[in-house]
Amino acid sequence: MCVRRKCYRTMLTIKPIFKCASALALVFCLTGIASAQELSWAEKMFEEHKHDFGTVARGAEARYRFKFTNIYEETVHISHVKTTCGCTGATPSKDTVPSGETAYIEVAMDTNKFSNEKNSNAIVIFDKPFYKEVRLPIRAFIRTDVVVTPGWANFGSVDQGEARSMDLQIHYTGRNDWHITDIISNNKFIVAEATEKSRSTYNILYNLKVTLKEDSPLGTLRDQVILVTDDVNNPKVPVLVEASVESDLMVANAPLALGNLFPGQIKNSTLIIKGKDPFTIESIECENRGDMFKVKRPESAKKVQVVPIMITPPEEDGNFSEEFTVKIAGREEPLRFTAYGRIVGKQ
Repeated sequence: MCVRRKCYRTMLTIKPIFKCASALALVFCLTGIASAQELSWAEKMFEEHKHDFGTVARGAEARYRFKFTNIYEETVHISHVKTTCGCTGATPSKDTVPSGETAYIEVAMDTNKFSNEKNSNAIVIFDKPFYKEVRLPIRAFIRTDVVVTPGWANFGSVDQGEARSMDLQIHYTGRNDWHITDIISNNKFIVAEATEKSRSTYNILYNLKVTLKEDSPLGTLRDQVILVTDDVNNPKVPVLVEASVESDLMVANAPLALGNLFPGQIKNSTLIIKGKDPFTIESIECENRGDMFKVKRPESAKKVQVVPIMITPPEEDGNFSEEFTVKIAGREEPLRFTAYGRIVGKQ
């Protein structure tokens, strides 16, 4: 059994290793296999195969997304996802992933109920096109002397151009001379400031103010701010920051993944445009392939416009990417989105 990879990707042909000329060469060949195990067809889809949260505070949100892309012609299906420890949970962003599309396995470590060294595995079980399990190791050290409340700076949905701030409490139990000495943010759209609120013999309280700047770009923001302390053994405390910066109008399912198309076979798709208020679409135009795409423009004003698109692939073979422009009544700046896929010509 083999899974067909897309034609535009490099195909690797591995020669039989047992054609070594001597027993010594055979030993070297087998040693090479043992030291560098080849990834399975399912593992090859993942960008990363393990994650270490490092040292995290008690109560802190510890989440990570394993990104994978279906690099094969067949549709991939996830039967289910499980973990090997009650300290972790894992959820797929979707269970059916057509050719060329991307999905995520989101893993979360429970830092409230568990502490100290924790090791687990997320096991992703594929049942189509063939059965295969992918094991993704996860590790964290959950310290009990630092507690973050709430566990993360989750801004939720934020309007584009809006600055937003929220406060978190950093509670330390231990040395009476413990301090937060610095804050590191590698994201220029996130700033943070720590202010000491109280200090006693064994308990120290800081307020952490996290601000999402008004010029944050559209899309999902997922990053960390790092609290630097004078703790010699564990000086850094990461705090997760998340936000979804949204426009008053947006193409909800952009980019539009069309998968494999075949000349002469019509394929139907749907474009979804969402707005905060009802709006009317004046026109939808594509840049180069007007004969390939037919769009049925809705007439009435709605908050959510569902636009049917009919695609008739030409007699050619290869990948394509087409940019569309959507003009909205009463709005100067149009919306833009990209549709992409692969036309599979006759072999």
